Amino acid sequence: MSLRKYLEFVRFSHTVFALPFALASMVVAAGATRGWPGWRTFLLILAAMVCARTAAMGFNRIVDQKIDALNPRTAQRHLPVGSMTVTGAWSLVVGAAAGLVVATWLINPLCFRLSPVALLVVFFYSFTKRFTDFSHFFLGLALGIAPLGAWLAVRGQFDWPPCVLAAAVVFWLVGFDIIYATQDYEFDRSQGLHSLPARLGIARSLQMARAAHGVMMVLLLAFGLISHLRVPYYFGLATILVCLVAQHVLARKQDPVSLNAAFFRMNAVISAVFLGAVVVDVAMK
Repeated sequence: MSLRKYLEFVRFSHTVFALPFALASMVVAAGATRGWPGWRTFLLILAAMVCARTAAMGFNRIVDQKIDALNPRTAQRHLPVGSMTVTGAWSLVVGAAAGLVVATWLINPLCFRLSPVALLVVFFYSFTKRFTDFSHFFLGLALGIAPLGAWLAVRGQFDWPPCVLAAAVVFWLVGFDIIYATQDYEFDRSQGLHSLPARLGIARSLQMARAAHGVMMVLLLAFGLISHLRVPYYFGLATILVCLVAQHVLARKQDPVSLNAAFFRMNAVISAVFLGAVVVDVAMK
């Protein structure tokens, strides 16, 4: 099977969402060297993040294959249509999980010891839509550990800035995953699946998404303050706020084109702007 098929299977292009936050955390952690921890650490962080996301996405596709086959929006995914075998999917998941463990072993002992915890968190999300309306928070937690892991890779110890940034990523994910889940409102209710849109309806769930993104902005402001970031960072925050407003304006339209723009384009811009703002700020110090 071609590499392209595997990359499409795990939606590799979506790695751009959480990875910039992890790299931003790495840059702040390595601030004494203008944000550069060295090529070895950088490449190991990159490998660990890509492997963790690949394992998580592949596992989610395996667990949800029967649900995906029933949902018109997802029925054409690789497992339901047979363009990817379950054996091939499991091979990818196991290989990516092993890659994460090896990368963390090469980083430092703390990251290595925590790697099974990271895998447990990212795998557990796939089951949550079956029993809790707050599955969005578990997805947020799965991605929120990325900046925390990057900080530990550089400094080898916990600190407040990555914890605050991780919380910001959690609420960012909660907000845009609620928006994304509105597409499956009818399907989730018909199948007894859990989500905030299925429980609250689309209008109230979009209010929850706006509240989550409001909390995200407060946490990003706090991250800048406790990390002693300066003007470039806050210009970046202003841009992110504009993107969030645009995202929610698009979400209200509730048509597939607008929802995809709200989900993919706006989130890619938000994460890229955040990383750029942090890199410029740290480099200028």
